[in-house]
Amino acid sequence: MPLPTLLRRYGLPSLLFGLCFGLVLLSGMPVMSQTAIPSNVAAQTKLTPKPQPTAKLPSDALAATVRKTVLENGLTVLIKEVNTAPVVTVQVWYRVGSRNETPGISGIAHQLEHLMFKGTKERPIQFGRFFSALGSESNAFTSYDETAYFGTVEQDKLKALLVLEADRMTNALIDEQQLNSEKRVVISELQGYENNPSYRLGRSVMKAAFPNLPYGLPVGGTKADVQKFTVKQVRDYYRKFYRPDNATLVIVGSFKTDQTLAAVKETFGKVPKGAGAVPGSKPSKPSLAAKQPAALQPAAPQPAVGATKKPIVLKEPGSAALLNEVYPLPPIGNPDVPALQIMDYILTGGRSSRLYQALVESGLASDAGGYAANLIGAGWYEFSVTAAPGKELSQIDTVLQKTLADLRDQSVTQEELDRAKTQFKASIALRNRDITSQAQQLGDDQTSTGDYQFSDRLQAAIATVTPADVQRVAKTYLTPANRTVGFFEPTQLNGKPGTSSNFSQTAENFSPGAPVDPAEVAKYLPKTTASDKKGTQALPEKLNLANGLSVLLLPDRSTPTLTLSGYVKAGTAFDKAGTAGLASLTAANLMNGTKTNDALAIAKRLENRGASLSFSANREGVAIGGNALAADLPTLVRVLGAVLQNASFPDDELGLSRQRALSSLKLELDNPARLARRVFQQTIYPENHPFHTFPTEASLKQITRDNVVQFYQQHYHPDSTVLSLVGDFDSSQVRALLNQELGSWQDPTQDATLAFPKVPLPQTVTRVNPVLPGKTQSITYIGYNGIDRKDPRYYAALVMNQILGGDTLSSRLGTEIRDRQGLTYGIYSTFQAGITSGPFLITMQTAPEDADKAIASTLSLLKQFREKGVTEVEVTAAKRSLTSSYPVELADPDSLASTILMDAVYGLGTNEIREYTDKLNAVTLAQVNQAIQSLLYADRVVVVTAGPGKAAASQK
Repeated sequence: MPLPTLLRRYGLPSLLFGLCFGLVLLSGMPVMSQTAIPSNVAAQTKLTPKPQPTAKLPSDALAATVRKTVLENGLTVLIKEVNTAPVVTVQVWYRVGSRNETPGISGIAHQLEHLMFKGTKERPIQFGRFFSALGSESNAFTSYDETAYFGTVEQDKLKALLVLEADRMTNALIDEQQLNSEKRVVISELQGYENNPSYRLGRSVMKAAFPNLPYGLPVGGTKADVQKFTVKQVRDYYRKFYRPDNATLVIVGSFKTDQTLAAVKETFGKVPKGAGAVPGSKPSKPSLAAKQPAALQPAAPQPAVGATKKPIVLKEPGSAALLNEVYPLPPIGNPDVPALQIMDYILTGGRSSRLYQALVESGLASDAGGYAANLIGAGWYEFSVTAAPGKELSQIDTVLQKTLADLRDQSVTQEELDRAKTQFKASIALRNRDITSQAQQLGDDQTSTGDYQFSDRLQAAIATVTPADVQRVAKTYLTPANRTVGFFEPTQLNGKPGTSSNFSQTAENFSPGAPVDPAEVAKYLPKTTASDKKGTQALPEKLNLANGLSVLLLPDRSTPTLTLSGYVKAGTAFDKAGTAGLASLTAANLMNGTKTNDALAIAKRLENRGASLSFSANREGVAIGGNALAADLPTLVRVLGAVLQNASFPDDELGLSRQRALSSLKLELDNPARLARRVFQQTIYPENHPFHTFPTEASLKQITRDNVVQFYQQHYHPDSTVLSLVGDFDSSQVRALLNQELGSWQDPTQDATLAFPKVPLPQTVTRVNPVLPGKTQSITYIGYNGIDRKDPRYYAALVMNQILGGDTLSSRLGTEIRDRQGLTYGIYSTFQAGITSGPFLITMQTAPEDADKAIASTLSLLKQFREKGVTEVEVTAAKRSLTSSYPVELADPDSLASTILMDAVYGLGTNEIREYTDKLNAVTLAQVNQAIQSLLYADRVVVVTAGPGKAAASQK
């Protein structure tokens, strides 16, 4: 599940802890540094900001059609009809987070969030099974200020979600057994974050900078605190904060408002109001009209500031030097927030930003970014920089300080100001294209500011920001005396990353429990309502240019935005061992210049419009991703056409790209999830298979500009390229634009072909254990080569996989390994079927000392699965879950564009988007059990576990 897309003040996922299980396992990159929030700062200038009037909201504002109601029990209800797709999202936001914690109980809000899925007095089973049965895209998160639960379903399941959320608002089961089990899961999650040096650095910086503020505590807590939680503590916390007068219910989607409000009163209206006052006052509506220096209005205790503090230095095992720097900012209600948001974009808003140009384009850093966070009680600005190989952190810090001094001492240009305002405006529209994101924006605004229209008002206020405003807030907040800085200096690893040991299969034998009976779920599942709006999915129009380029067009007028998705047959499978990394380096350099524009000119052309365009190589192709406001489609297509046809690959930019690739390689080899996946794939596929090859330091250094140009000329052709476009456009105008910008693209070079040798199954259980000193968690991959997308067993395999491990809260693997044994934060299985056969894999994260037990239990469950098969009831439930979630996925423009694109790439035809659910529904019990026998193995698998190793685990 993706993390919620909130305001830019929640710029990094570091702010959100929760049941977003796929984040660590599937991305391979744990959550970034979790930076706490400093308090307000005294004014350090006599400049007075320009007053910012409160403008009347335009008719197309995000909150313009929202209906707000407050029930008698105090519950705030926000309802917004969006009848573009037959889906609806239901979200409950509680005004409680780590801001409400104290040392000794850090992480209790996050712990409670986990327990909210364990069942209620009325429904004493895992709530994830209900959400899976409804086909809901459901999740939850805990942040500094808020805890939120959200689910998006087909419209006929709206009432069912209301019933479930109302039930767990007041009836959650919190007992000793559930708490002990979920403590292990939470600790597993925290260990995953601890694996990342940037998390550890950020936590150390904030702990030192703000020892007396609750924002200085880690959102997820510490292992020591989590281990000490008692049932009484968690129950008291639940009763204190989980109450209707401390919550906001947000409903967005296809429904009738009056009927929905009646259903809300029927379900949530019965929830009793909490006793006494809610701890912490309700937020007052912020004023964005500054009439005096904003920082003269402190809203929270101030951290000690004064002379510049010495850097906090962490010398620990790692792969790259890191800098983390934090400056106090005011809370969300402060009138300086609009100017701070613009300052943020000027500093870090894309390739043309000041920080990127000063640090990344100069070659000092491989990555640099920052963001402004303004929350209920306080705020902060954080800079995070990854040093380029061989570059000193002190030098990077000097350049960063010079960049900030320039911002304080000199007015920003009108071009910078206009670009930042455009980027902000575009970002609001682009991140609120789907109903889930719209609801999240409304819920966050209401919870943190008491004003669900806050984002619209902020946008109006930002239009009045001047260069003087930006300079003033930079002088006020980004001063050397206010900063706290930390350096992470990696020590020499005790052993080469990737060094591994082979172990035979563990001798432990665990007997998995009986699978959960879907009838038990059905017994407690709220009834769904009849719907007359199922609708028929629109089909894309296919356009074939004369040069062989294929384009799929699907107009969608629901928002004034566009989503571009694309594929070029130029993926990493074409890499040779000696120059592995060539495909990725070529894709990364497409935006670095053309025959007529350099990299900065290309970046400004897009960023001046708030648009984006990117290229990234994966296993079977290069993925193209682009977003823009509808009016900026010509700009997006013209840049796309220019780089696809006329990329120039300048030597200096290629050198910087190689440097960043080397840094990324070091980080990958120090990341348990990424290293485990690399070793897993190289163990499955023989050396002569295209999927075996991965970049090395030697291969990246071997790549020349001639190699890149040759690869570009050999693989980037119009007849090996497919594009999809979803959004607000006129098809006839788009056809003319595409023919104009891409129709003349010609390339006489013949398309390259690949040989894919047959991949045998392992003869036995093969275990490989790459050792990474200094890590706190192990990541395991289990599997072997699977099937391709056109395999006739594909749909039966999907149903089988949904039962086995498609959902960590409702599958057999999740029920056994996570829920019953508490061995992992998340466990999944999947078939990565592509143009050619990709791996079947199971992924999980565990404490190092639990890895063997979790692996043995998983293999025992696979054996049980093969021996006993599945039942008709399980197949029916799995099909219902898959077919119900599909329309929900397609309601997201990004997902829709990607789906129609890959259907074309796989040669499935434009009708697949309609026929997909019919094909799933046609799967029979016999076909699923046959698929189990032909596709699932327990004794012929590769098992790769990357982590600190057995010796380190035994010392814990």
